[in-house]
Amino acid sequence: MFDFVHKKKRIVQVILALAALPFLFWGIESYQNSDREDYLALAAGEKIHRQEFEQALRNQQESMRAIMGENFNDAMLDNPELRSAVLEGLIQQRLLRHEAARVGLTVPDLQLIQVIQDIPAFQQDGKFSKQRYEELLRDQGMGPRTFEARVRQEMERQQLIDAYSGNGLIPVAVAERVMRLGNEKREISLFHVQPEQFLPQMKPDEVAIKTYYDRHQAEFQLPEQVRVEYLVLSLDDLSKDLEVSADEALKYFEEHRDEFGQPEERRASHILINVPATSSDQEKAAARAKAEQLLAQIKQAPQRFPELAKQHSQDPGSASNGGDLGFFARNMMVKAFEDAVFQMKPGEISDVIETDHGFHIIKLSEVKPAKLVSFDDVKSQVEQEVRKQKAAKIFGEMAEGFSNTVYEQSDSLQPAAGKFNLTLRRSDWIGRNAGEPPYFTSGKLLQAIFSEDAIKNKRNTEAIEVTSNTLVSARVVDHRPATMPSITTLKDKITGLVAREQAAEAAMKEGKEKLAQLQEGKTGIVAWDAARQVSRKDPQGLDSEMLRAVFQAETAKLPSYIGVGNSQGGFTLIRVSRVIEPLPAEVSEREAFTRQLQQILTQEELTSYLAGVRKRYDVTVRNEGLEKK
Repeated sequence: MFDFVHKKKRIVQVILALAALPFLFWGIESYQNSDREDYLALAAGEKIHRQEFEQALRNQQESMRAIMGENFNDAMLDNPELRSAVLEGLIQQRLLRHEAARVGLTVPDLQLIQVIQDIPAFQQDGKFSKQRYEELLRDQGMGPRTFEARVRQEMERQQLIDAYSGNGLIPVAVAERVMRLGNEKREISLFHVQPEQFLPQMKPDEVAIKTYYDRHQAEFQLPEQVRVEYLVLSLDDLSKDLEVSADEALKYFEEHRDEFGQPEERRASHILINVPATSSDQEKAAARAKAEQLLAQIKQAPQRFPELAKQHSQDPGSASNGGDLGFFARNMMVKAFEDAVFQMKPGEISDVIETDHGFHIIKLSEVKPAKLVSFDDVKSQVEQEVRKQKAAKIFGEMAEGFSNTVYEQSDSLQPAAGKFNLTLRRSDWIGRNAGEPPYFTSGKLLQAIFSEDAIKNKRNTEAIEVTSNTLVSARVVDHRPATMPSITTLKDKITGLVAREQAAEAAMKEGKEKLAQLQEGKTGIVAWDAARQVSRKDPQGLDSEMLRAVFQAETAKLPSYIGVGNSQGGFTLIRVSRVIEPLPAEVSEREAFTRQLQQILTQEELTSYLAGVRKRYDVTVRNEGLEKK
């Protein structure tokens, strides 16, 4: 039961991702309240609304931004392939939820609690903090019930995936054969015929230059660009300027004193005799009888509790530790279990306690009393919280007014700047696909800036949320349309490009001619480089195409000769002079390699399973809905 956390690390990682980033996802009820007809797909009868899809895109955006930092550009998300992939992920979530229900998978409360307690974002000094948990959720406008439902869904989904992805078995003979091929080496020598050798001879004529210019105009076209003036309304900027009086901070502390203390925590161990939900009355009675027998043994020799827990507890996550569950506060365990623990005294052994998971024998090890803190201890934390709440309230009030002002007085940003005391800023030249960070990497803002209304009529864009709690409105002040430079302007550049193309063609032609001569038996026509030994695992600098050619070469008669085009536009001749069979592998190496192959096969099986799930349910995708609005 509790071993779920130890064995299902992927789930903890997924939930950690949810907790480490801002909680951008919303409760499912918000999707149900969205436009009933504005949906992008039907999966097993459930609609996936645009609101949910756009939120998933924002989640993807924030995730990529967190990983890539300054290298991230919102334009990366503005492509049909990614939008389709995000929608497919939402469809898969729906289908797996139906599939989990169909096969009867459930997640017990104790598993759910343990996973949430293991999320570092909810811990303080390495331990779960109920106060931090509730504060973090509250700050993001989410209640524990909604968050826990989302976590439970992810756990059920992962359980289902694990059930169908752990069966990849590789026969020993197959693993050894693949390993031998991977370790086989071939001794080769190379000779490159490169375009640079022919470049001085290339003199493109006017016809070739004109033909290239006509065929590559899209590459030479200078993109459309604009310069804008803009306003930024940001929650962070508002927070910096807010003062918090001593009275405000003290009042907040008095009203929320319990949130700043540490609640009472108790450390307990247990022995669990598991009773599955499908158990018969007879099986349930047998489980209780076993628990009663163990309780009798413990009462006779309480010091044997850890030993008996290791031998008999059916909670693998705690059994190996003598049943130890660590410290926990109220509302973190199922009610019957918690009620028993918080009525006990240290060292006391409970009677047999029944919960949805089975029968427990509990030993209370230690009590950590509630810890109250003084105002001075948490003054800066209190001030930060008050400042955050004041800023959020002001931002909420200003955001609507700001949006209305830039819309209603759309011929200038000055009224909004004056009304809300904002600085009017100016940008450098911005292209359609990317601009200067942090604001002009937003695809939605760029789309608004390059709209016909913004460019032709010089109207303000709407107030657009470019990042969480940051609104931007922009107005075009300069516009530079896309232009095509003349052939005269580009002549020198095109001459070089055409010469390069012609040189590459000459290199390819000569390389193939030399290959034919080598294969006919001629020698001494090329100067081979030093011999090297390559393998599939150690390509020695060969690219994938060259490596593939080396190991596809005929070796019945050596040396053999092959040739491939190279990344410089030339042609590489390869001489295979020797095949070197690998030495027998150590047992540990064979076992490690077999595990790697099993992981690959497991992934293939999972992919096949997910495809089967997709076929089992009706799925309709409204492709026109994927277009950006």
